[in-house]
Amino acid sequence: MKTNIRVSRKKPESLTSQIREQLSSLIESGTLAAGSLLPSERELANSLKVARNVVRGAYEQLMSVGSIQSEGRKGRRVRSTSAKKKSTKTSKKK
Repeated sequence: MKTNIRVSRKKPESLTSQIREQLSSLIESGTLAAGSLLPSERELANSLKVARNVVRGAYEQLMSVGSIQSEGRKGRRVRSTSAKKKSTKTSKKK
């Protein structure tokens, strides 16, 4: 998958937050549709010329807010909006 993500070392924001924000925007705009497979950490890190842990941090932050989900060795996918609603409902129960 070809992404239009760009990072700048000159910006005050961390590289992780730049990647997270851009991925989040692509997901919210529908450019990355529900069920879309995201590039692997290594793949995205190599294309952006950043360390792999920078991409991992962005992915982990997106998983913590429910935007993407990990499928183990298959990779990470964009979550559907119904899955997001379902996960927030179950987490609110006592």
